[in-house]
Amino acid sequence: MESFLSKDQDYELWWLILHTRRAMYKARARELLQYGITPEEAGVLFVIQAIGRRATPAEISRRLVREPHSISGLLRRMKRKGLVKRVKDLERRNLIRVTITKKGREAYNQSTKRDSIHRIISSISKEDCQEMKACLEKLWNKALEELGRGYKPPFPSPQ
Repeated sequence: MESFLSKDQDYELWWLILHTRRAMYKARARELLQYGITPEEAGVLFVIQAIGRRATPAEISRRLVREPHSISGLLRRMKRKGLVKRVKDLERRNLIRVTITKKGREAYNQSTKRDSIHRIISSISKEDCQEMKACLEKLWNKALEELGRGYKPPFPSPQ
């Protein structure tokens, strides 16, 4: 790594995490392009699938650590593409639920193949993966604490 980063090791690590994420994201985006969806759309479909029939735009934004207006815009685009439906909750009329359409379910099923992710992650040992996962979970939890908000991860913590 270039010496301009080495003066601040915390920043160097942050920079490496950020740019590794960007490169992995681009590989994943290229893979999902064949199914006509983006990584963001795949993430929303994953979260809706995890939440089930109780999925709301607010809950999706919390679980994806995204601003509500960003998720609202993404859901509008996904609705236009026929991937999701927004329906009024029958019990609470002012609440909107989000469900996956047949086309969305097909896209979700295709997005679970994740070959690019598996190829990239396979470049390190299982032990390194476990250690990295533990470290990233600590960083994730500390970052959420730093934000001071009630974010929920899109899947349960393994602890």
